[in-house]
Amino acid sequence: MIDALNYTAADELRDGTAVTIRTIRKNDRAGLLTAFEHLDQESVYTRFFTYKRELTEMDLHELTEVNPKRVVALVVTTRISGEEKLIGGGRYCADVTLKSAELAFMTDDAYRGRGIASLVLQHLVRIGRANGVAIFEADVLAQNQAMLAVFRRSGLPMKKRADGSIIHLNLSLDPDQLSSPMLRN
Repeated sequence: MIDALNYTAADELRDGTAVTIRTIRKNDRAGLLTAFEHLDQESVYTRFFTYKRELTEMDLHELTEVNPKRVVALVVTTRISGEEKLIGGGRYCADVTLKSAELAFMTDDAYRGRGIASLVLQHLVRIGRANGVAIFEADVLAQNQAMLAVFRRSGLPMKKRADGSIIHLNLSLDPDQLSSPMLRN
């Protein structure tokens, strides 16, 4: 098992930006609020499936104070002028069997297209597999081609089903079925 409660890893984005991927903390509320403020309305809609002007106190509580037995929540941070800046993140929430988990991601608009979601997915796969999760599930708006591309490029065996404007994806974490060698370990 991987200790998802204290997970931290140094990594870098496609453009070479040094980042830290780590478990979300209660004190990340301000960083989340700032990151949310940098999202345009389309980004908010593709993440939450509704338009929101702000994160409520309940939203912040749910995002930062997770049940570590079922939820793994990672943030991506970088250093700007010596200060840690939250630029994205992702999470999975496992069902009661802990074998299947739903995915969600968010990326600061200023850092879009640099591989944050792909990077977080790699870390979530590693943690999920170590913790016995067999399948990741995701509901993605059909218009969110960038997120659908992240899943296609992941190398994870994928089944998809359309339900109106929502694409439901099942991604297998079985290492014997992976087409991407970077996700095998």
